[in-house]
Amino acid sequence: MTSSRNRSGRSPSSTAAGTVRHHRPRPFAPEQFAAFEGGTDPAATAEGAALLARALLDGGHAGADDAAVRRLVGLVEEAGIDTVANLWADAPSVSLSGALWRLYALSTATAQNGRQWASWYRAGHGAHVARAVAGAVEPPGARELKQLTDHILTGAFTGDFGVALERAAAYCRVVCLGQAHHSEALEAGSPTRAAALLNRAKRLLGTAEELEAAAAAWRQGTLD
Repeated sequence: MTSSRNRSGRSPSSTAAGTVRHHRPRPFAPEQFAAFEGGTDPAATAEGAALLARALLDGGHAGADDAAVRRLVGLVEEAGIDTVANLWADAPSVSLSGALWRLYALSTATAQNGRQWASWYRAGHGAHVARAVAGAVEPPGARELKQLTDHILTGAFTGDFGVALERAAAYCRVVCLGQAHHSEALEAGSPTRAAALLNRAKRLLGTAEELEAAAAAWRQGTLD
């Protein structure tokens, strides 16, 4: 990895034995992508982000062992969401680093608020095709959704990257439909919360469309 410094500029603390103790990642949702600011040199930052994303993917596809793939999938847990955001949050959505950023953010958001995401996923029962593409999970509880998003991430490094992006997009579509259903149920008693959740669903739908566009670019050989 390029740097072990977190968003605040501090490096992870070390124990007396010399092992690194990383800061716990803070709660995060995919629609918070735009909240992170980039570095002082956007061109250099973008180039470095793209090179890192390519190196990670190439490393996985070159036949990395199971332990190495697990480290790639657990990148956010190891480094913290702020560190990963500092690397990739400013990348264009239809880019290698931008697509990876969205995969990691979805996985992190699901893991950190699993019960809520599972509730939305179950409410998105009408998205039959999207559920099939994302991957069958029964029952769709917090644990099962974490396994699903981890499996999607693993597939990004060991299988067809385009398929991983399409599965993540389908996952977004199921969840955002569930959010819309929950919003309808809230309208009578809490219109403000209903409107906020509906806006969240719209943003997640946008994430799905970005992932689909990235998958199409990958298949065309233009995702850099």
